[in-house]
Amino acid sequence: MNNLAVKELYSEKHTQLPSVNSLLKISLGLILFTMISTALVYAETMPVDIDGTSYDVEYSVTGMTVSGIEADTEFISLILTVDVTESNGSLDITLDRTFFDSTYEGVDEDFFILADDDEANFSETTTLTQRILNIDVPSGTQTIEIIGSVFGQTLEETPVEETPVEETPVEETPVEETPVEETPVEETPVEETPVEETPKTQCGPGTILKDGACVLDERCGPGTILKDGACVLDPTSQSSSSSGKGMGKEAIMGFVVAFLGAGIVAVVFGIIARSQR
Repeated sequence: MNNLAVKELYSEKHTQLPSVNSLLKISLGLILFTMISTALVYAETMPVDIDGTSYDVEYSVTGMTVSGIEADTEFISLILTVDVTESNGSLDITLDRTFFDSTYEGVDEDFFILADDDEANFSETTTLTQRILNIDVPSGTQTIEIIGSVFGQTLEETPVEETPVEETPVEETPVEETPVEETPVEETPVEETPVEETPKTQCGPGTILKDGACVLDERCGPGTILKDGACVLDPTSQSSSSSGKGMGKEAIMGFVVAFLGAGIVAVVFGIIARSQR
């Protein structure tokens, strides 16, 4: 075989092989087809009635089937009847928060999931509107119970628009203050009555108190005293002089009577003597 024949054979093989771009397009197409076909095959919905309101529950399974879903409003749980056809099954169930949720004081809490009364393993993906559970279902399981906290919860609350209240300004009327005329109070002067201080030591007439002792009042002459700012006769001295005069008269009269008595006695004795002779 010559070189020319070898080149022609090599060129024919290369023209029959697909290009790299073609292979990439084919791969992407297969991946999209697989994803779409998987979603179409396994995504299912089943209605559940809650107090007269029907909710569609979306789920997908692997290695098992779901024959029914019912709600237990007393225990706030969903009960699924299942049949596991393989050694282990897998259940992906999407729960709308307006339909079924598990919260406490506004904070998300984990669901409690039982597989034939045994706690099941699960994982969860949470969004603002949904909670997606991926549950491992052991072989032979007949019922799955998902226990939450609330059915039929309203997520979006319509905000209440508060109508602003227009405050009417209150005009304050100025209060005119009437000036109060103060009537002057006339103070009546209180006359103080002078208190005459009576000296503790009283002195007799014609004497005055000086340096705590009674001394002769030398402001007036003898036989006079100071009375009402003027010198007058001392009544005490007049009575003394009168009594002195009276006593002098009485002494003279006594002397005269005594003299007369003695004369009479002498005459009597003379008469007696003469008669005896």
